[in-house]
Amino acid sequence: MSSNELDLTRVLCSLADLKATGCRGFRVGPGEWPMKGFVVQVSDGVRAYVNRCPHVAYPLNYAPDMFLTFDDSMIQCYVHGAIFEKETGYCIAGPCAGLKLVPVPVRVAEGYVLLEDSADPADLAKRYG
Repeated sequence: MSSNELDLTRVLCSLADLKATGCRGFRVGPGEWPMKGFVVQVSDGVRAYVNRCPHVAYPLNYAPDMFLTFDDSMIQCYVHGAIFEKETGYCIAGPCAGLKLVPVPVRVAEGYVLLEDSADPADLAKRYG
């Protein structure tokens, strides 16, 4: 694959997709139980996390792409109200204070957020699907 070609199987979203809400959900991995995650804009680029609260392993969002607080400054679990830093995934308030979201390794190329080459989609789905 040349440097101008993207591996479309690793594309999680476009940077343009993040403009409207500052975050975007995605799924990776084969089969009926893919890993569900989300990408969020931060000051120096993007971060991605598994969509699972460390408190009770529920998804963080109650509606598609709704992962942020009302002012878009933090990530919020809408089940029990835990608040997480966007840059680190560290929980600063709520029932899982002191725990962290599971990061997903990503990179940005040609206007897209891609799953990092070192990450195996099947393994992610097996562990977090």
